[in-house]
Amino acid sequence: MPVHPQIAKALEALAKAELPPLETMTPEDARTQMEAMSKARGGEPLPIQKTEDRTIPGPAGDIPIRIYWPLGDAPKGAVLYLHGGGHVIGSLDTHDRVARNLTAYSGALFISVDYRMGPENRFPAAVDDSWTALEWLAKAAPEFGIDPANLAVAGDSAGANLATVIAIMARDAGAPQLKFQALVYPVADYTLSSDSYRRYGTGYGILTADAMGWFQKYYLNSKADAEDWRASPIKADSLAGVARALVITAECDVLHDEGAAYAEALQAAGVPCIHSNYGGMIHAFFGMAPDVEDAATAQQEVGAAIARAFA
Repeated sequence: MPVHPQIAKALEALAKAELPPLETMTPEDARTQMEAMSKARGGEPLPIQKTEDRTIPGPAGDIPIRIYWPLGDAPKGAVLYLHGGGHVIGSLDTHDRVARNLTAYSGALFISVDYRMGPENRFPAAVDDSWTALEWLAKAAPEFGIDPANLAVAGDSAGANLATVIAIMARDAGAPQLKFQALVYPVADYTLSSDSYRRYGTGYGILTADAMGWFQKYYLNSKADAEDWRASPIKADSLAGVARALVITAECDVLHDEGAAYAEALQAAGVPCIHSNYGGMIHAFFGMAPDVEDAATAQQEVGAAIARAFA
């Protein structure tokens, strides 16, 4: 299936911008570029009640977080949200609009985490920060009027990778008891070896096969880390007993096949899992609402799934 006409329009605009390929940039310049692209995106997020920036104690210093309150009555549950960006770029600000929309669609409290990234803080620093944030949320839930049994994790791309990993860690630790995990085109296998790397490695937006190699180089200590399930969660010995899941994939995405494989692995392990594949979409489409209709649809799907999990 060719890319959706709305995606084709976005790719034309990207080509006219003549941005340097990600893999040719320094991490600092790539972060600046992502922040600028996020600010330039059109449209307004859905209304929510308020946000609050805080820090929480982490394993190597304070971790910045942003808390999002939905409109209406007290939220029924809380979601730890982990932003994408290959474990190297991205921030609370680049994913602020997505977090606002998911808060509005789900009616849940969202906590977005500014975890440490490579190359300054390589694997497994991001995992350690994410797990610390989840443990903090489980203890802090009553402060927000939330039952600690009503917790979920969510993320996109690298953030979905982290969400899968801490969901496995929560199962192994016996707590927190997660109700749900929402995984949007997760990095499930850092060996970068699936067939979709060949099908969609170039010409489908910023996330090329070479860009994924760039992320791998700056996040992992060496390629050997890709065999660790905390980097490649599809390599976990067992997925049985983890929280039920929604996995969203984009058809024209280098990460498509590993996302689909992760959904299949969850199902094979007896975990209730819905896999929604968006035809003609590319990586990062999830953040393109309202310009791309399927982005809004996917955000609504995630929000509705979270609301059902907390119902």
